Amino acid sequence: MSKPIILCVDDEKVVLKSLKTQLKAAFGNTYIYEIAENPAEALELIDEFNEEKISIILIVSDWLMPGMKGDEFLIRVHQNFPKIVKIMLTGQADEEAVKRAFSEANLHRCLQKPWSESELIETIKTALSI
Repeated sequence: MSKPIILCVDDEKVVLKSLKTQLKAAFGNTYIYEIAENPAEALELIDEFNEEKISIILIVSDWLMPGMKGDEFLIRVHQNFPKIVKIMLTGQADEEAVKRAFSEANLHRCLQKPWSESELIETIKTALSI
């Protein structure tokens, strides 16, 4: 039985590395931490894990990324995998995009970049206890 996955999606490698480091420090070996540098790569990973019957329980996604914005990505994920908890990170999402993500992707929370590590970890803990 494989451990559940937390997937981080951001087009900046330094952000992905930071997220992974913070998550590992907070949750240790409880989860597998996967990263994707864009929504297209993330969607491929989600499909692969689904085929292998490995569950992704949470996605932390940036909003402003090339190819597809975070709200659109999370809405697409939600349409196929409504049980995945979704958190969006942004430094510049417009209000409409955030509202759309809450209403159409069942967004759990939107955190501003730069995020506080304690706020991120507390948000994830709260999200996973639902």
